[in-house]
Amino acid sequence: MARIGKWIGAGLGFAMVGPIGALLGFFIGSVFDAPAAPPRTRRQTGRADFLYSLVILATAIMKADGKITRDELAYARRFFRGNFGEEGEREALAIVRGLLDKEIDVQGVCLQIRYNMQVEARVQLLYFLFGVAGADGDVCASEVSLLDRVADLLGLDETTYRSIKSMFYREPDAAYAILGIPGSATDEEVKKAYRRAAREHHPDKVGYMGEDIRRAAEEKFTAINAAYEKIKKERNL
Repeated sequence: MARIGKWIGAGLGFAMVGPIGALLGFFIGSVFDAPAAPPRTRRQTGRADFLYSLVILATAIMKADGKITRDELAYARRFFRGNFGEEGEREALAIVRGLLDKEIDVQGVCLQIRYNMQVEARVQLLYFLFGVAGADGDVCASEVSLLDRVADLLGLDETTYRSIKSMFYREPDAAYAILGIPGSATDEEVKKAYRRAAREHHPDKVGYMGEDIRRAAEEKFTAINAAYEKIKKERNL
């Protein structure tokens, strides 16, 4: 069994119970007597809660086409190392391997996350999942379909979903979609949308979950700024 390192050390909250706790039992060392529904009181989302939720849903995304190839595992390894360091990579891959032959209750996991995790953390979670899906440069229809379903189950609105998706899959109106507005928006609406997006996606909102997660949130923040600069240049603002 993999050594439990900084993820557990950061403190587990809601991930100890429910569908997530049941799936993680093999890794933590004992199978939890998971209740059928999430706890009735909202708990503060901890770093470990976020990371374990990410690994479980990332595994579901990789399994969406019915299999996980060696190349996909290699991409996952690079993704987790790049974002969370060697220890994060080691623990994440141990969990992924443990989940390969397990049925992942995507709906139950997402609803548990939705009930317990703050919205800014859920948005960052979706951002990471798009990164995992696109890591091998080939996003299949089943992965996109699952990401769409995950976003809905996490309680994220269509505008937020399109904004995150547009950061990875460039389309003609991607800059506008990132800001959550149509191409027909007025100059004033563009400025207002940028201020709102910059406020809602500021990296400090997830800073409590660790510096590495905050750094990853800065990538999202940079994409928002780049979209705004592109629109300003096009409109000579």
